[in-house]
Amino acid sequence: MVKKTENIIESINKAKQGDETSYTFLLNMFWKDIYRFILNKANDENEAEDVTIRTFAKAFDKIDTFDENYEFKTWLLSIANNLFIDQLRKKKTETISIDKKNSEAYKIKDAEPTPDDLLIIEQNLAQLLAFIKQLKPHYQEIINLRFFQEMSYKEMVIELNEPMSTIKVKLLRAKKLLAEIINSAKS
Repeated sequence: MVKKTENIIESINKAKQGDETSYTFLLNMFWKDIYRFILNKANDENEAEDVTIRTFAKAFDKIDTFDENYEFKTWLLSIANNLFIDQLRKKKTETISIDKKNSEAYKIKDAEPTPDDLLIIEQNLAQLLAFIKQLKPHYQEIINLRFFQEMSYKEMVIELNEPMSTIKVKLLRAKKLLAEIINSAKS
């Protein structure tokens, strides 16, 4: 058990320095625990997977704030629990707002975008593609497969011939790097 704890602490420290294999190790080590924890609360596999992915994304983004005096798994479970609660609150708010709008059901506007809307969408897409081209090729590929070709994680495993955990970590990193590129362009 001491050896396992030492490996985890070592991986956390390497992850703090940006080591991809450490992210993968931590994801593989704790994925099932976090997924099962959320699945027991949500009773929905898709929701459990979504919250688990967001848990690791948030944890990896904030890994510098992890206090080694606590268990890493406990820290992850607390992040997962908070994200799940936030999601429940959001659903509850959406349900309430939908009920209020029912009285205005006959005031529905045309869902088709106007020519102006289409032009804006096209310009935004071109700008997004330019930002994506600034990523390393393997990150470009994973973004393309997931968001433009709308592949599931299982399809990506087959396409890329890589383990699912590696694909998830790469996608998390790609999204984080893309967000940094977009934010720096806004500045």
